[in-house]
Amino acid sequence: MFLTLLKCKLHRAAVTHAELDYEGSCAIDADLLERSGIRPYEQIQIYNVTNGERFTTYAIRAEAGSRIISVNGAAAHKARPGDRVIICAYAQMQAQEADRFKPTLVYLDEHNHVTGTGDTIATQAA
Repeated sequence: MFLTLLKCKLHRAAVTHAELDYEGSCAIDADLLERSGIRPYEQIQIYNVTNGERFTTYAIRAEAGSRIISVNGAAAHKARPGDRVIICAYAQMQAQEADRFKPTLVYLDEHNHVTGTGDTIATQAA
């Protein structure tokens, strides 16, 4: 049996651009791609914390060090500059591998600087 698990995420990234007339995708600073483990052209899910939109697209590389998070094409209707988003990639694996797997979690501030990393999410208390 294959399970689909969170592979990595950029948590609370700030959208810097929303380019309706650009070829669809999400441009992400190359340094953030590398830090998170998201690959260019990999399918990603974007969860807009600001407005509640959730959508699927793919990642493309933006200039390293630019801190760009640009939502492009039709998805530009679902995010605006300044919106905070969670960008996730998932992986399929066998149950035995899933037992040992740890995701890469990258936490960002409002300027898309890394504030921390981790590989577990705390248990939510009642």
